Amino acid sequence: MRPPEFWKHDGVLSRALAPLGAVTSAITARRMARTGFDCGVPVVCIGNAGVGGAGKTILARHVLGIYEARGVLPCALSRGHGGRVNGPALVDPARHSAGDVGDEALLLAATAATIVARDRAAGARLAVAEGARVIVMDDGLQNPGLVKSVTLLTIDGGAGFGNGRLLPAGPLRESVVAAAARCDAAVMIGNDARGARAMLPHTLPVLTARIVVRGPVPLRGRRVVGFAGIGRPDKFFESLAGLGVELVATRGFPDHHRYTVADLARLRGFAAHHRARLATTEKDAVKLPDAFLADCLIIRAGLVFDDPAALNDLLP
Repeated sequence: MRPPEFWKHDGVLSRALAPLGAVTSAITARRMARTGFDCGVPVVCIGNAGVGGAGKTILARHVLGIYEARGVLPCALSRGHGGRVNGPALVDPARHSAGDVGDEALLLAATAATIVARDRAAGARLAVAEGARVIVMDDGLQNPGLVKSVTLLTIDGGAGFGNGRLLPAGPLRESVVAAAARCDAAVMIGNDARGARAMLPHTLPVLTARIVVRGPVPLRGRRVVGFAGIGRPDKFFESLAGLGVELVATRGFPDHHRYTVADLARLRGFAAHHRARLATTEKDAVKLPDAFLADCLIIRAGLVFDDPAALNDLLP
């Protein structure tokens, strides 16, 4: 689904729905009171306070890369959102599709061994059995299944915490204060355009990072139609324009969108009309057929931290 527009602003509808946020808060608090399973290896949790994309998966990939550079065998642990496999299962990109394990799990599997599991404790057991010396848990802040060694609160600087209200009045699954209380640091990705930092406890360290993107070939001056089915497609389009392309048109889809034959035909026709090349994200690419990908530019994204040592020092 697309996040409703009123989640961005504190308007009449969000205020009318605000009392229901107390129910959301109580459900989350009750769930998080459960005791987690200690799997015997460090668990690094990458989470956020609300629903939707905040950059968790790109941060998880970055953390996996740090452990690989250290020579420590990591394993990513994902719920497998959008996939039909309950798990625990080791992701095999040659055998599994996004429909099986979800798009995020396929992205993570391109960096390190990845397990999908609705039951995170069962997933951690399989990861340890596969030889993992550290587990990087993608999107687990509101999941009590595992004892966490370090928890990072991911924040998309361009979206912040929306209107600051809890579901269904806003995008939050719990209050910012409650989420931050279980975190060791926040990671602000991009400029803090919505004042999110001011909502955090002053005692919580805030690491700052930015997304850097690159194309498969030099793109400056090329006519491009961008499309993306991620949490905030505009973020991708801004990054794409930053590569110096002539961005003639864009098409945004909901996060985790499953592209239909009709979608692909429309995108082809749209690009032909504008005499341009299609460009999309890695997350979208894992859901697209090879024949369609042959006509697309795949834009790869990574993170650059203003203080890389600060993140490295946090990680066990």
